[in-house]
Amino acid sequence: MTETLDIQVTKTSNSKLPGIDFDNLAFGRTFSDHMFIADYKNGEWTDLRITPYQNLSISPANATLHYAQSIFEGLKAHKNEHGEIMIFRPEANAQRLRKSAERMCMPPVPEELFMEAIESLVLLDKDWIPNKPGTSLYIRPFQFADDPFIGVRPSETYKFMVLTGPVSGYYSEPVKVKIEKHFTRASKGGVGSAKTAGNYAASLYPARQAQAQGYHQLVWTDGKNHEFIEESGTMNIMFVINDTLITPPTSDSILPGITRESALILARDWGLNVEERPVRVDEVIEAIENGSLTEAFGIGTAATVSHIAVIGYEGTDYKLPAVENRTISNRILDSLTRIKLGQEEDRFGWIRKIG
Repeated sequence: MTETLDIQVTKTSNSKLPGIDFDNLAFGRTFSDHMFIADYKNGEWTDLRITPYQNLSISPANATLHYAQSIFEGLKAHKNEHGEIMIFRPEANAQRLRKSAERMCMPPVPEELFMEAIESLVLLDKDWIPNKPGTSLYIRPFQFADDPFIGVRPSETYKFMVLTGPVSGYYSEPVKVKIEKHFTRASKGGVGSAKTAGNYAASLYPARQAQAQGYHQLVWTDGKNHEFIEESGTMNIMFVINDTLITPPTSDSILPGITRESALILARDWGLNVEERPVRVDEVIEAIENGSLTEAFGIGTAATVSHIAVIGYEGTDYKLPAVENRTISNRILDSLTRIKLGQEEDRFGWIRKIG
C-alpha cells in the first residue's frame, strides 16, 4: 500500500440525486453518484481514487470471470437526529474481508485503506443517506482478480472497490422457508466461511426451485447428511426454544455474521439463555410440534432480523407463532436499530461516526 492514503477525487458533473424517489427504494438497484477504486499490482495497493459511478472496462480473459476469485462485504450507514453519519461495526467487516481474502488466495486490504475508502466515499455522497424509517445507505466493498489470463492460479493483480446506494428493507414481511435436504450451500473444508461470490451462485438454482413452490428462501443443512441446520437463505439463523436463544456455531461451512455476533452479545448482556451449538432438523420440527419453539428468524446485514413465519419440511408447512408475540427477536431488532440510529447507548463501541 502507498505510504499515505492520497485518494484522488473526481466529482460527477451530473448528480442523479434529484431523480431518486426515496419513498420507493428497491434494495440493490439504486447507486450513489461515486465509487471508490484501488488497484493491486507489484505487491501493493496503488492508484486510490473516487470517480463518478460508471461501468468498468475489463478483458474478456479477466480471471474473475472464469475462476470466481471474488469476495465482498456489506454494511450500512445511517444519520442520527443530529445529522451525524453513523456506520455500524465497519472494523468487523474489514477483518472479515481479510479472512475471506486469505481463504481465496487474495492480498488483504489493510484496515486503514478499507476504512478510509468507505469514509471518503460516504462523506462525498452523504446526501444519499435516506432518513425514513427502515432505510439506510448500503455500502458494498468488494475485491476481485484482475489478471487478463486464462489459467487456474491466483491472480497477480486485483481491484478493491466500494459502491454505495440508498435502500429500504430487504424483506418487507415475514418469510416462508423450506428446509433443504438435497442441495448444499457449503460443505466442510469448503469456502462457506468466506464471503465469496461462488457461494451465492451455488445457491441460486435450489432457491429458485423453492420459490417456484411458494417459499421465499431455503434453510440450508449440512452437506454430509443434511441432519443439522446451518443457515437461512443468505443469513445466519436463530431459534428460540424453551426460552433459550439457539444458533448453529460458525464453522468452515457457516459465515461468521457480524449481525449474528452482535445479537448474541446483546442477548447475553440481557441475561438471556444463549446456546451456540449444532441444531438438528428433527429437534426443530419436534419443538414446533410440541409448542416449545416460539421464534425462528434469519439475521444479517441486509434485513437485520427476518422473521420466519412458516417452515416447510418434507411436504408439511409448519406455521410459527405470530411475529407480534415474539419477544426476543423483536427486542434484538429494536435494540440494533436504535443503536444504529444513535437512539440507544452504544455500550459496545459498535458505532463509528464520520465527518
